[in-house]
Amino acid sequence: MQRNFKDYFTIALKGVAMGAADTVPGVSGGTIAFISGIYEELITTIGNVDISLFKTWKSQGFKAFWNQLNGGFIVSLLIGILFSVFTFMRLANYLLKEHPVLIWSFFFGLVVASIWFVAKQIDKWKISTFIAAIIGAAVAYYITSLPPAASSDSYMYLLICGAVAVCAMILPGISGAFILVLMGAYRNITQAVHDFDFKKIALVGLGAIVGLLTFSKILKWLFAHYRNITLAVLTGFITGSLNKIWPWKKVLESTQIEEKVIVLKDKSVLPSNFEGDAQLLFAILLMLAGFFLIIILEKLAEQKPDEDAANPNT
Repeated sequence: MQRNFKDYFTIALKGVAMGAADTVPGVSGGTIAFISGIYEELITTIGNVDISLFKTWKSQGFKAFWNQLNGGFIVSLLIGILFSVFTFMRLANYLLKEHPVLIWSFFFGLVVASIWFVAKQIDKWKISTFIAAIIGAAVAYYITSLPPAASSDSYMYLLICGAVAVCAMILPGISGAFILVLMGAYRNITQAVHDFDFKKIALVGLGAIVGLLTFSKILKWLFAHYRNITLAVLTGFITGSLNKIWPWKKVLESTQIEEKVIVLKDKSVLPSNFEGDAQLLFAILLMLAGFFLIIILEKLAEQKPDEDAANPNT
């Protein structure tokens, strides 16, 4: 696939959006990849990483290796993701602390639109796809209702957290950041990023690489052989995750660590039962903004093939 600088810059921006989403416990970078039209290419590219790449490099040279790797795509995406993680994480933490209802409202609208977007990719809804969607929703809902685990500084534990979280990050609907919260590693890892603790970052990164290379091959196979069922499960995942990002919560159990309150258990409530300012009008407006942002992005993506067809030499 021939791409120019503008194409790679656009991919990097999509990486920025994915990284921003994955820094928020409850929002999935995989969802962003799906709605931005790069999900299957991402899964296929990662799934193709194996020993044959180095055989190609040895026999045909670096250029053939780079083309087989789809190197321009993956490097552009990684640059965007890493830039976002190191810059947006602080902003995300600030917004979630100071304006939680409004931020979760925006993400809620975005994810609702994502459900519709992923579901429409299914060629034909049958009993099997409905069952797959229900199972996916039930699993995601159960995961979002689990209490966080105790934290650990063990290097092996950080490796495992990286491997498990990255699998969630590439699944639409399942938040990698939330998985880190459940595993008790979110604060530890975000603090490592904040303090530029490269040893811990490298351990999590190594675990992420192992998990990503393994899980992407499974997803690639599922898309090739059971596309509709896989999409139905992903639709269910996203639907089940709505419980986590519902803006109005009642805290049932919390703890304080170094002047920071960590919620251990909460439940979704109606705005009228929310303890505090529900900010209902602004919340609804932000939900609509998130919803229509996805619709606009989809319309822009639909127009691009037409423009390319009309300008074959561009």
